[in-house]
Amino acid sequence: MFCRARLPLARLAYPLATRRSNLPYSATRGAKTKSTIKFQELPQGLLTPASLPAVEEHPDDQTPAYPRVIQQHLNHVSRFSDCVVLTRIGNFYELYGDQAEQYGPLLNLKVAQRRTALGPVAMAGFQYTQLDRFLKSLVQGLNKHVAISEEVRNSPADQVKNGGLLYNRKVSRIVTAGTLIDETFVDPFENNFLLSIHANLDTTDIVSAPQDADVGLTWVDLSSGDFFTQRTELASLGSVIARIGAREIVLDSSFERVDRTLLDRLLGDGSHAVTYHNPDPNFVSIDHWAPMLEKPVSKEESRSFSAQEVLAGSLLLDYVKGRLLELNVSLRCPIRRNQSDYMSIDKQTLKALEIRSTLRDGFFQGSLLHAVRRTTTKSGARLLSQRLVSPSMSLPEINGRLDLIAELLEHDQLREETMSALRRTTDVLRLLQRFSIGKGDADDLLALAKTIQITNQIMNMMGTHLPQHKGDVDSLSSSLSLRALADRLDLDGPSKLATRILEAIDEEGLSQQHLAEEAEAVGVAELAEQIVEAEEPQAKPTKSGKASVRKAAVVAELNTGEFWIMRRSASTTLKQGHQNLDDIMQEKARLYERLRAESGNTLTLKWTPQLGHFCHVKGKDVRAEIQDARNISSTKNTRAFYLPDWSHLGSRLEDAKLRIRTEEQRVLNDLRKRVVENLIRLRRNANVLDELDVGCSSAVMARERNLVRPVLHSGTTHKIVGGRHPMVDIGLQEQGRLFTANDCTVGGEQSILLITGPNMAGKSTYLRQNALITILAQTGCFVPADYAEIGLVDKIFSRVGSADSLYNHQSTFMVEML
Repeated sequence: MFCRARLPLARLAYPLATRRSNLPYSATRGAKTKSTIKFQELPQGLLTPASLPAVEEHPDDQTPAYPRVIQQHLNHVSRFSDCVVLTRIGNFYELYGDQAEQYGPLLNLKVAQRRTALGPVAMAGFQYTQLDRFLKSLVQGLNKHVAISEEVRNSPADQVKNGGLLYNRKVSRIVTAGTLIDETFVDPFENNFLLSIHANLDTTDIVSAPQDADVGLTWVDLSSGDFFTQRTELASLGSVIARIGAREIVLDSSFERVDRTLLDRLLGDGSHAVTYHNPDPNFVSIDHWAPMLEKPVSKEESRSFSAQEVLAGSLLLDYVKGRLLELNVSLRCPIRRNQSDYMSIDKQTLKALEIRSTLRDGFFQGSLLHAVRRTTTKSGARLLSQRLVSPSMSLPEINGRLDLIAELLEHDQLREETMSALRRTTDVLRLLQRFSIGKGDADDLLALAKTIQITNQIMNMMGTHLPQHKGDVDSLSSSLSLRALADRLDLDGPSKLATRILEAIDEEGLSQQHLAEEAEAVGVAELAEQIVEAEEPQAKPTKSGKASVRKAAVVAELNTGEFWIMRRSASTTLKQGHQNLDDIMQEKARLYERLRAESGNTLTLKWTPQLGHFCHVKGKDVRAEIQDARNISSTKNTRAFYLPDWSHLGSRLEDAKLRIRTEEQRVLNDLRKRVVENLIRLRRNANVLDELDVGCSSAVMARERNLVRPVLHSGTTHKIVGGRHPMVDIGLQEQGRLFTANDCTVGGEQSILLITGPNMAGKSTYLRQNALITILAQTGCFVPADYAEIGLVDKIFSRVGSADSLYNHQSTFMVEML
């Protein structure tokens, strides 16, 4: 038998919180458990002290520790030691510890102190909608690598393991200058190339390396999917790098021991960042590239790449894989560029001729690109920029481009209608990259579908314009290039995709959703400001601040509260789901009317994440008797309570919404999958639009500037009559002045010209003018002259004018005098 012991009542006065339990600390934690024992199995008599577990003096679980979020952040800082780590906390990205103290002031962020068991920890943060702004400051302004740690919802099993923690944090991507994809600060008019270089050089004695050493280069634009390779010699490396214009250069980690001054001399001056990478030794062949390409490289194509190009490509893609982590990117098959297929322009000549930027200030205005660019699309502008720095050495290719310009120049209506249509297209190449990494949303789908429709319109315009009789050679003499572009368009699969997208997505609902998101973002920003103000020492909340906080906490009357982005007809399941939702909303309306009739006209049906579905009344209706009501809270003038009818109906309502959201996401994923399936066709069509845009741009420029079609041949004669400097001519015309045209004849017996004259006589202008006319001609553009007959030029060298500004009519002499 056993008896119940009675404790003295005085024991109840003891402060229980100051006593230490005899149970181990681990036994007092975790979820509540229930054990069952039979009456006969209960121990009898007094319990001996030996039967109690031993007391742990310093249990491990009670040692001071950082909060889970801060500890995870510090772990990521340790793992990604070369990165600034941004950790997602709800609607904010935050930095902690040393990084908060170091980069907070540089980013104009307030650095606060968070109290922890191990002492205060510095912290700084910003709203998640401002991520791109601060990424730009860190990556482009401070030249840092940024690791983004996102919230990942734990599975039920992981929640148990982590003490009920709903979210974990995991680094999803590392952002660098060369691995930008869809960030808003990526220059839309220039490629964002990431370049890797591989050469078998003795890094301990780089100065003595042979100048004819074989070097492999591979560069990729992750934002558009462009992928190129090239072989060159060490002596030409700096010039090739200057033409590519990479934002970041990746080298094997063995180059890290090379003196930076010597390395800069090897790579040339530029605004690029340099990163060292230790590649995976098992990632060395072209076959390993396949998962990152839109289609595998054929055996025949793979044999054309040199060993150094393959190693450079493997280094590059291994680096990309390590930066993107879990993101899957789809790149175009690599295009091998043969050095002999393009005019060679070294790095000094690129600067001296001011092809992409001015020599003195580095401005875009005043450059050759600024003078000739009339493109209407961003991708077309990128293509023109690439052509200007790498003029072609192929006569068929050059003449094909000139034929297209001539056709568009001759037919004004075709040109104007084409340009009008191109203005309504989106940047398809960069848009497709969002889908390749699984980020394309409903807006991207709509933009893509509309661009496909416009492409169809352009193809119809070209079909109407082109002669109907294909055998009539005379009628096709000036339109063969246009027909070639039209024949390259493949719109069968993309047209079906566009139709499916437009039938599925509800543009009006999508627009309403954006308005709601903008309003929510404004509210979050205001709340964040109030929180920061409230953390100021000895600061008292103002009346307006209290009102705003209360306003943010007030819940609106329950309605559907949803803006559906998919049409009801997008799928059978969506149609059924919306019909079910309509039925529930009708039930809600009937319940609403009945309750208002029973309890008063002030009753409203509400919902909050904290309270769920409840009823709310105010004024005189507070005293109304409502059957089965269970009070939540009440004041003199308001009352909130649960009502079973509304709770059950509200639960069905939320379930119906969830089913619709789930089905909408399934339809969205299906559309994304269809885009990826049409990726190759869409990219090819986008390339056709870019070439058409550049052709229209050159035709407009030819009409504006009175340019002529050059005659190119494979000889060595160079004859230009009435030539004009492209940039100086524009600068003078803006001032109402005319450029004095001049001639240049070189070739045959007269192979060298010696030019002399006083300061500011125009020597530099004359030399650059003829070089620029040659570059424009081999780019496939009309030129500023009365007549131009040019033999193909394989290399151009220019060392004239070290600090002049021809666009502003300032020679080197004048600049030095000023």
